[in-house]
Amino acid sequence: MRPQVQEARVLAACALLLAAPAAHASFLSGDALDTAANWLAWFVIFLVPIVGIAVFLMVHVLPEKVAEKRHHPHKDSIKVLCILSLFFGGMLWPFAWLWAYTRPIGFKAIYGTEKHEDYFLEMGEKARAGELSAAEVASLRRELEVMASRTPLLAELERVLDDLKRLEANPPPEARERRAPEPAHGE
Repeated sequence: MRPQVQEARVLAACALLLAAPAAHASFLSGDALDTAANWLAWFVIFLVPIVGIAVFLMVHVLPEKVAEKRHHPHKDSIKVLCILSLFFGGMLWPFAWLWAYTRPIGFKAIYGTEKHEDYFLEMGEKARAGELSAAEVASLRRELEVMASRTPLLAELERVLDDLKRLEANPPPEARERRAPEPAHGE
C-alpha cells in the first residue's frame, strides 16, 4: 500500500506541473525588454569598468595617504611602491599598506626621529605663525637638535631650527598672551 501512495503523489505533482501557467522572469516584454537589455549592456560595458578602475586607483593610493598623514619617514618610498603595485596588478599593495603602518625603528636609531622632514617644515610654519605653544616649540627644537647631533640637517631644517631658537628667545605677542599669568609675590 505504501508504493501506491507514493505513485499517487508523483502523479499529482506531475499534473500540477503540467497545469501551471508559464513563468515570466521579467516584468517587461517585447520591445521594452530589448530596450532595457540594450541600456543594461551599455552600462555594463562602459560604466562598470570606469568605476572599477577608479575604485582600484583610489584603493591603491590609500597607503600613500596613510604615510603622509602619519608623517612616515619613508613616505616617498611607499608612494613608489604604490605606483609599482599598479603595474604589477596590485600584488605589491599589501606590502605598501603594511609599510605605511609600521614604525621605522632603525630610522629613529640613525636619525633621531620617526617623522619625515615635511613634518618639521609644517610645524616650523605653524611656529612662525604663532599657532604653537611655547612647550610645543621647545619640544620641536629639542627634537631637531637631537637630529642635528646625529646627522647634518637639510638647509630648510637648519632654518627651522634657527627660527625656533629665535622664537623661544623672543616669543611673538600672541604666544606671550597664551601663557598662564605668573602669580604675584604676595599670593
